[in-house]
Amino acid sequence: MVDQENIALNAPVLVTGATGYVGGRLVPELLDAGYQVRCVARRAAALDGRPWRNDVEVVEADLAVPEQVEAALKGIQAAYYLVHSMASSEAFEQMEQEMAKVFAEAAEHARLERVVYLGGLGHDAEKHSAHLASRHRVGEILAAGRTPVVELRAAVIIGSGSASFEMLRSLVEVLPVMVVPRWVSVTRCQPIAIEDVLGHLVDVMGRAEVLGQIFEIGGPEELTYREMMDVYAEVAGLRRRLIMPVPVLTPRLSSHWVNLVSPLPIQLAQSLIDSLTSDVVVGDRTIERIGRRPSFDLRQSISRALARVRDLELPTRWTDASGTLRTDSPAGPASGDPSWSGGLVLSDERVQTTRAAPDEVMDVVRSVGGDTGWFAFNRLWALRGFVDKLIGGVGLRRGRRHPTELRIGDTVDFFTVVELDGGSLRLLAEMRLPGHAWLEWTVSEGASGTQVRQRALFVPRGLLGRLYWYVLIPPHVLIFSRMLRGIVAVAEKRWSDAEGEEAR
Repeated sequence: MVDQENIALNAPVLVTGATGYVGGRLVPELLDAGYQVRCVARRAAALDGRPWRNDVEVVEADLAVPEQVEAALKGIQAAYYLVHSMASSEAFEQMEQEMAKVFAEAAEHARLERVVYLGGLGHDAEKHSAHLASRHRVGEILAAGRTPVVELRAAVIIGSGSASFEMLRSLVEVLPVMVVPRWVSVTRCQPIAIEDVLGHLVDVMGRAEVLGQIFEIGGPEELTYREMMDVYAEVAGLRRRLIMPVPVLTPRLSSHWVNLVSPLPIQLAQSLIDSLTSDVVVGDRTIERIGRRPSFDLRQSISRALARVRDLELPTRWTDASGTLRTDSPAGPASGDPSWSGGLVLSDERVQTTRAAPDEVMDVVRSVGGDTGWFAFNRLWALRGFVDKLIGGVGLRRGRRHPTELRIGDTVDFFTVVELDGGSLRLLAEMRLPGHAWLEWTVSEGASGTQVRQRALFVPRGLLGRLYWYVLIPPHVLIFSRMLRGIVAVAEKRWSDAEGEEAR
């Protein structure tokens, strides 16, 4: 809970960068710790849909405009500075420094008790990439003012949505063989779980002895980026990647290579790669004597970041989840994450409108599988089950518990019911696949009739998973379109028969 001697409970804590990866996950942690929170965003609407949106105050401000920053800091006692511009422009260094100057002056005018800044790990005496050098320079600018600054320095943050982690995920998932620059096997890094980063950020807000200090934070291990790729492959259940270091790949060339296999913006990828070319390890563990020790090693951190798929929890899209999306772990995907984060989710989506009532349609949907079949190409479904059995899967022999009734946990041929209510059904595929697959239907009443939405979702594992999905696109298009039409046709026939009975 909040240390009331240091930070007043009746004065909000300001969070800049609340739309970003760390800031968006820090806000609920602060709320849980008992703080009032005010978030700054260029557009307040950018925070709509966050589960915590109604629990915070939001002000619109451009951090490069002094008057807007000063207005945002009115009534504030302490602030988090969590902004950067490395993906927005090639001139990000100048932008970052100008914003830091504006914020430092505004913080001084507002007489803030402290500013907490999250920078990049790396020793000041060493030569660093433009990204890391800019991170250090921002810390210096903030600390040059009269407001006490607490600076935390971290290297690679492990968690779904972290740019560094998403780059690691993309490389290992897509490339079984990699030609990489030599530094991948030489330079050392100290990755840290997002949960530990958030824990440190919350801890230093309530401590007087940390003011004016710089703290280095990291996980318990020092690894090369190659070793990190090996650990990811192991945790994700992939074969160990064949990695061939060569001396000729520059960071700029490497960023173009990453751009081919990763959804990260190329400017962001280049900045990240530049920052990985020098050692970024913790040299001073003072933070552990006055705060907390790291809770998770790299294997645990990656496992937590991948848990959403492993535990079979899949939102509509990783990056477009509703406010009902679970936020039990900051390591998982969250609403508001960038479009390139969270891993690849492939889908086949179809919508059809029918005259049949929603209940009629759901009755048909709930009868899928077993003796009823799949409403189209039942022989192909049987063949798929036979092949699955041959390769050690469950096949189609399990059938159904009941021809029309379902409950969560029931088997439906080689699927399992994982979600079920009056208007939707989601099945998890349990056949042997290079990834995770779901089949779902959502039925709702619309202005022009009952809308039936059918989606096949697939989270591929490695390159084989991606090839599997793309090779099967033609038969999937045929099968899934005919299946939806079959479901609607049966529902409409039942509806027509019921109408005829009433007419008699």
